[in-house]
Amino acid sequence: MAKRGDRRIEPTFDGPAKGRSSRDLSVSEDDRVIPSRRKKPAPKKQAAAPRGRSRRRRPGIVRVLGRLAYWAFVLSIWVGIAGAGVVLYYGAQMPAATTWSIPDRSPNIKIVSVDGRLLANRGMTGGESIGLQEMSSYIPLAVMAIEDRRFYSHLGIDPIGLARAMMTNLTQGRFSQGGSTLTQQLAKNLFLKPDRTLERKVQEVLLALWLEQKYTKNQILEMYLNRVYFGSGSYGVEAASRRYFGKSSRDVTLAEAALMAGLLKAPSRLSPARDPKAAEERAQLVLAAMREEKMIGDKELTMAMTAPATRAAAYWTGSENYVADRVMEELPGLIGEVRSDIIVDTTVDLDLQELAETSIRRLVDENRETLNVSQGALVSIDNSGAVRAMVGGYDYATSQFDRASEARRQPGSAFKPFVFMAALEQGRTPDSVRNDAPIKIGKWTPENYNGKYYGEVTLATALAKSLNSVAAQLAMEVGPEAVVEAAQRMGIESTLQANTTLALGTSEVTPLELTAAYVPFANGGYRPDVHFVQRITTTEGEVLYEFTGGANPRVVRAEIAGMMNTMMTETVETGTARKAAFAWPAAGKTGTSQNSRDAWFVGYTANLTTGVWFGNDDGAPMKKVTGGALPAQAWHEFMVAAHEGVPVAALPGTQGVTYGPDNARPTETPLAQDLDSFPEAPPAERQAQRVDGAAADYEDSTASIPRPPGDVGQPATRRSTSILDILTGG
Repeated sequence: MAKRGDRRIEPTFDGPAKGRSSRDLSVSEDDRVIPSRRKKPAPKKQAAAPRGRSRRRRPGIVRVLGRLAYWAFVLSIWVGIAGAGVVLYYGAQMPAATTWSIPDRSPNIKIVSVDGRLLANRGMTGGESIGLQEMSSYIPLAVMAIEDRRFYSHLGIDPIGLARAMMTNLTQGRFSQGGSTLTQQLAKNLFLKPDRTLERKVQEVLLALWLEQKYTKNQILEMYLNRVYFGSGSYGVEAASRRYFGKSSRDVTLAEAALMAGLLKAPSRLSPARDPKAAEERAQLVLAAMREEKMIGDKELTMAMTAPATRAAAYWTGSENYVADRVMEELPGLIGEVRSDIIVDTTVDLDLQELAETSIRRLVDENRETLNVSQGALVSIDNSGAVRAMVGGYDYATSQFDRASEARRQPGSAFKPFVFMAALEQGRTPDSVRNDAPIKIGKWTPENYNGKYYGEVTLATALAKSLNSVAAQLAMEVGPEAVVEAAQRMGIESTLQANTTLALGTSEVTPLELTAAYVPFANGGYRPDVHFVQRITTTEGEVLYEFTGGANPRVVRAEIAGMMNTMMTETVETGTARKAAFAWPAAGKTGTSQNSRDAWFVGYTANLTTGVWFGNDDGAPMKKVTGGALPAQAWHEFMVAAHEGVPVAALPGTQGVTYGPDNARPTETPLAQDLDSFPEAPPAERQAQRVDGAAADYEDSTASIPRPPGDVGQPATRRSTSILDILTGG
């Protein structure tokens, strides 16, 4: 071991002394556990850098940026993992992709006229499905320009469009744009609820990718355009085109296509039926987008920009929609549940339908203020029971209530033919005589129009002049029950009150059933099955239903029908319906209810039976409007056009027939002052046997029945407590 010197080496806390070896044991100030209180010497100042020479960047900034990039990379990895987890989680809750399929489109009911022209579309979609190549080429271009410009290049989701939408929403501070592609929108419409949730968005993306893998771009675009909602109850381009422009999507112009595409952002708010100005402003944006994408040129843009704004009705318009609604009511009973697109061939002649609507609206417009009339209805039926036209009101767009088939109103004297028919079936003839004079039946005093009486008149004259006194006498002679039975046998379905006031039409009926009940007069005594639907087929041509007609039962004997035709011909030629006369042999009956609340004319030829009604929905009286006025005018206009070019035919049973009076003159019984003491008429069963029996004859079964006395010219007694103040016959 080496020998140490005698000097002891002590540790020091100062820097190494001069001449001290580096091997000496020493510690510095920094090595102290408890720092020294001695002040450190100030560091020497560094020389200033020469001017013009840039300082070096501090190493700390580089390290910070590097660390940020690192952690951003790490965060993106975790976000990706989390996103994948969310997709896997929500995707696992969906059915297996092998079971996915496009749900059936809601079936459309296409309702067409007798010659195949469209009356209306019904169903959830409101329009038939139409191929991409069939519709106007402007429609898909406009939709892509405003909704999905890169539709043909993306794979179902559009990252560029999504990023653009996110930036726009961030800068505007609100959710104003969505990044969904047309494929995503289709997936949402087909499979998902409209909830704004993360789950729905994830499933929407997955379904969009599946659609792109399974279908071509054209197929996806076609499915989208046939199912997307365009507002106002219209699903698909065909329904929207019919709804807003009244034509097929095949004929849509550039300006119209831009308007339709613009609706997709907010269909209800931008609908031209609600806000035409807003719809037009949105359409201008669509046109600008189409020009930006070079889908159209400057000339096309200018022409489309100058097109006037489209103003659609607030609802479907056109009286043919009354027919369409009636058809929809009957469909379940004809074919059950509608499971696929079908075509319904109706019996309606669209030309006659439009003519009837025009006539009703014109007469209401011309007389609304002067005569206080606001509504009208018309029904026309041929001898087979096919309804050729039906107008249920003045304007379908403002009121969808069908006054032709649903409104029950008092028919007034238009009900009298059933009273006279029941009388003929009990042995009377058109030449039978009754005394037209003021009479009292219990507490009821029926009065003629304007209080005028004619004395002894034939039944033919009484019906032609619509004499209330004679009609009331006949109702008492045959019995109210017999009148009810006759009316129901002819086709009246509404409940009828079996009382003497029934003779003057106090029981309410609909225009459709009253018109149908006149058809047996026109066809010689047969009651047809009144129908609107001729045939129902699928779009592939499979027949689901076809009207075969069947056997129409005889409800009135031919000779009775002939007598009635002879009498009601006088109504048109010399009676209360002279305004209805035209080149064809025609017959019919006017009717006016109390205080002119309802005005009717139901008339017929050997070709058509047509009924017309005018009045007000609230039952307000019109200003002295009778059945021989507005209803007869509308009937005349309609029937003249309907018979143009049709060979003239005589009414059944009106050629070379003469009738004699029943017992020459009716036997009067002066003692019968009150008709409540009259014997009852034969029961309804006996009446039916008399009609159906082939050997039944026309013996006068009423010779012993007392008839009311009448003093011609005696002032009529007006009672404030009478059932009817005035029941007019005209």
